[in-house]
Amino acid sequence: MNNCLPKNSVGVVTPVKWCYEHDFTFKCGKVLSGFELVYETYGQLNNNRSNAILICHALSGDHHVAGYHSENDKKAGWWDNFIGPGKIIDTNRFFVVCSNNLGGCSGSTGPSSINPATNRHYGLDFPLVTVEDWVKGQALLADYLGIDRWAAVIGGSMGGMQSLRWAIDYPDRLSHALVIAATSRLSTQNIAFNEVARRAIMSDPDFANGDYYDKENKPEQGLMLARMLGHITYLSDDAMRDKFGRELSDGRIKFGYDAEFEVENYLRYQGRKFVDFFDANTYLLMTKALDYFDPAVDADGDLSAVLKDVQAKFFVASFTSDWRFNPSRSREIVKALLDNDKDVSYLEVEAEYGHDGFLMKIPQYMSGMSAYMERIAAEVECG
Repeated sequence: MNNCLPKNSVGVVTPVKWCYEHDFTFKCGKVLSGFELVYETYGQLNNNRSNAILICHALSGDHHVAGYHSENDKKAGWWDNFIGPGKIIDTNRFFVVCSNNLGGCSGSTGPSSINPATNRHYGLDFPLVTVEDWVKGQALLADYLGIDRWAAVIGGSMGGMQSLRWAIDYPDRLSHALVIAATSRLSTQNIAFNEVARRAIMSDPDFANGDYYDKENKPEQGLMLARMLGHITYLSDDAMRDKFGRELSDGRIKFGYDAEFEVENYLRYQGRKFVDFFDANTYLLMTKALDYFDPAVDADGDLSAVLKDVQAKFFVASFTSDWRFNPSRSREIVKALLDNDKDVSYLEVEAEYGHDGFLMKIPQYMSGMSAYMERIAAEVECG
């Protein structure tokens, strides 16, 4: 490993593309005649294949969760703070897997892929995907990797929904579920935010009904606005005030409609950066999957009934300033588990960072999660 890279990094990693060559039926009823998933792994699988951990990514995440793609890469994976030798998810002890979700835009089959039936990009013809479909695809990948049971499935935000779904759909295939800054279903307000974001994209003149891949112009303005809106919901009011206040970029009011406040420049920067690596159709697809997620819908809204057969032990964490997925949403999951006498640890983190807190090195959060991961490691090493 290059000496310029941190010593506690997993180092240079290379994504792997796996091809599933059979029909895959989505919950919506549509069928793909095979698909591809891109994934990365870190650490070594032990002899009895008991130390594997699955990381599920959030909406704007992907398979690159730790390490670097080259010796000169300046940007580590999106959860590199947590994954690596000696870190909370210790790659000296665990074999860590993360895949780009089906329908994604980082190499896995999605709307930007070529539909073999038409020899054109799928666009809006790509099946509407659900969290169940993502988990089903991950289970097939686990089969391919020879992993019958995960030591843990871990996810924050949208990833936490996948972790919860894993425990419900494949109760005998994971020992622990870590559900961080997540919810068992979106609030009405969250669905509303997602709808406004989708309208911003679909009303962009360059959206072209989703068929923009071979055109000179892409729906960049719409996607930028969607990301700006989303980013506001990821931060708390306190975090935005502390970071930007009412600071003016040039120290004075210009009496115009260009960006004058620092927070305006920040949001525009985040929006412009986002359009460089994310696909508008994938954004539509993933926000719809979030809207649809509601495991309790199959039990007349009774989450306790849905969780009665889970076998995994749970670690649930929330953040006090997270107004997108309020701690009360996590406590609903905890209550439903306790109603069934399940093993659950709950951590409510005092932090001002909003929803993005699950990505950050907050001492209380790091300490609580570290203690829980030690528990998992001890079980693996004793088993």
